[in-house]
Amino acid sequence: MTVSIIIAVKTWQKNLEECVSSCLLLNYPDFEIIVIPDEIFEYENPNVRIIPSSNVSPAEKRDIGAKVAEGEILAFIDDDVYPSIDWLINAIKSFKDPDIAAVGGPALTPESDSPRRRASGKVYESYLVSGPYTYRYRKERKRFVDDYPSCNLLVRKDVFQELGGFDTKYWPGEDTKLCLDMVHKLNKKIIYDPEALVYHHRRELFIPHLKQVKSYALHRGYFAKVFPETSCKPAYFIPSLFVLGLVAGGLLSQFSVVVRSIYLFTLLLYFILVGLASKGSNPLLVFIGIVLTHLTYGLFFIKGLLSKSLKEDS
Repeated sequence: MTVSIIIAVKTWQKNLEECVSSCLLLNYPDFEIIVIPDEIFEYENPNVRIIPSSNVSPAEKRDIGAKVAEGEILAFIDDDVYPSIDWLINAIKSFKDPDIAAVGGPALTPESDSPRRRASGKVYESYLVSGPYTYRYRKERKRFVDDYPSCNLLVRKDVFQELGGFDTKYWPGEDTKLCLDMVHKLNKKIIYDPEALVYHHRRELFIPHLKQVKSYALHRGYFAKVFPETSCKPAYFIPSLFVLGLVAGGLLSQFSVVVRSIYLFTLLLYFILVGLASKGSNPLLVFIGIVLTHLTYGLFFIKGLLSKSLKEDS
């Protein structure tokens, strides 16, 4: 199968250079690389096509890349991601089954990243943060999924075209909508393959990481209302319940010794669990990161849930 690797980006920078260079080394016989920046720049390699798009959203850039792609499979990867050498050869195996419309794989945090970036990766890898979705950040068992992020997502081009590409009014979240349509409109399957792995540079703790969490939470909260098939799931509500419980328990504990005791015991248990989840390198960073991620996600999920609409730059 021929593959078109599509990379949406603002401009040429260090991460993109690493991504493209790693893609060129892939152990796969037939692929092209399509980079969609705001403005044209030169790159001297016949396997790399530069298609300028002007300043539009990543979802729109990916749609542009898909329209000019010559491959049977569209392999979406972010500019701050780089693939393992067998990324394509492992992922393509699943497409032998005609019912498989898309393949996703784990996005691991590179060991070479800074301590604050590695700590951010540890936060996402924690079951206390990602719950049943930790497989997105580390290698776990192969399985069928109904939602997968576009930082490492391969899709049949004919399926992508049938659905009209990404719903570009949603970003982030366009990948969730695409996966929803593949599974529930077309009755196709998406498979997670732990061997189709890439490496993802995380955003540093704390502000860049929390800004990303805020954006994820806003859209997931909104999607829980408008696309309940894949977004109205208990795991996404837990941080908000935690925040509400934190506020309500704190207020009620002022009026009852029993409530105060239960509240303080619950908080102690929570901090013990976070401490256990923070073991390893940079435990203090990870500990604080998990707590702040819970609070940020919980608050902005509620805001998304109550929103009538969302702007792209939320």
